[in-house]
Amino acid sequence: MELGIAAVVFVVSYLLGSISFGRVVARRLDPDVDLDHVEMPIEGVDEAYQLESIGGNTVSMKFGGRVGCLVGWLDILKAFIPTLAVRLIYPDQPYIFIAAIAALVGHNWPIYYRFKGGRGISPFYGGLFVIDPIGAVVVAFSSMLIGMVILKELLFAYTGGVFLLLPWMLITKFSEPVYILYAVIVNVLFIIALIPEIRQIRDLRKKYGKQDMAADMQEFPMGRSMLKMMEKFRLSKTPAVSDEE
Repeated sequence: MELGIAAVVFVVSYLLGSISFGRVVARRLDPDVDLDHVEMPIEGVDEAYQLESIGGNTVSMKFGGRVGCLVGWLDILKAFIPTLAVRLIYPDQPYIFIAAIAALVGHNWPIYYRFKGGRGISPFYGGLFVIDPIGAVVVAFSSMLIGMVILKELLFAYTGGVFLLLPWMLITKFSEPVYILYAVIVNVLFIIALIPEIRQIRDLRKKYGKQDMAADMQEFPMGRSMLKMMEKFRLSKTPAVSDEE
């Protein structure tokens, strides 16, 4: 691996990852919208959950689930495309890991927006689909299953794929240290980015206790989409509220 090429891959992927499609799409739809102060109501609680990140979930609270999903897909592609390009150009080199990580860093700490970005779920999967497509599917569905059915924890259902990546790589790529290192770096970056959400959830639970997961999911469009999926596979008896968007 050449350091010059690695540096170029990192910079280009970081700059692409720094494009905040949440902001871009929101401004096209409503130039006056403020994504920096979006709150998600919590059933039975006087306080609201302040969405600290700028991504598909935040946009869905303002414009509905379809727009939120569009932003999510665009955020996936901004990591998928540079990682795939690097894989095609340098098929036998580990530059793909640099591209995937750099796009994630750009999304979480974008240079264009004073380093205030998202939390990295969409670009994480965008890069992982190139690096290990089977692993991407396995950790995504496993996190939803564990979070929804076993832990009854919405945050894990949505983000658990990142945490499941390391055990997956240890099981399937144990003889290839670069995959293990990639999983460790992704986890560290994600945990750092997630600290504001973890603090909010901790403080709210100290005051009000743990809320019902299904009720929390009803409060934002993308959560309702996850709840509908649970209904489809008979994993939940709570009907999802229809999303007019």
